[in-house]
Amino acid sequence: MASSAAGQSSAPASGARRAHPEHSHRRLRERVAATHWRQRLAARRPLDHGYRLVVGALGGLVVAFGLVTIPLPGPGWLTVIAGLFLLATEFTWAERLLDFTRRHVRAWTDWLGRQRVWVRAAVALATAVFVYGVLVVVLHVMGVPDWVPGWVPLWR
Repeated sequence: MASSAAGQSSAPASGARRAHPEHSHRRLRERVAATHWRQRLAARRPLDHGYRLVVGALGGLVVAFGLVTIPLPGPGWLTVIAGLFLLATEFTWAERLLDFTRRHVRAWTDWLGRQRVWVRAAVALATAVFVYGVLVVVLHVMGVPDWVPGWVPLWR
């Protein structure tokens, strides 16, 4: 047994890298700040402030667009999360909000996955009814386009 233990090394194989504990959980903002281009930008204070302003404005617009489109068919929540991800590259509060959102979406998904089929079907049906209702209200307020066929069940 001693010969087999002597032949084994505790070091990882040459191609594999072991994740260092302090680097495995670095925050997104810290990982972006450690990049070469971001360090060069941070060294020039006016450019750094301008960059942060642009990231804040663009991320805010993406989040706002996502929030407006949540009740509509499409990737509303995904857009909100993408905007938070963009903001989290520069702002601590956005990173905390993104972590909060990630935890609650995971908890909701896990909870729904543990439910019986009829509960999941009821949630899917309620979601579809809600999306349809929002679509009908939006089309009622804005007007139904002429290209929508008359047989489509919408308020006219």
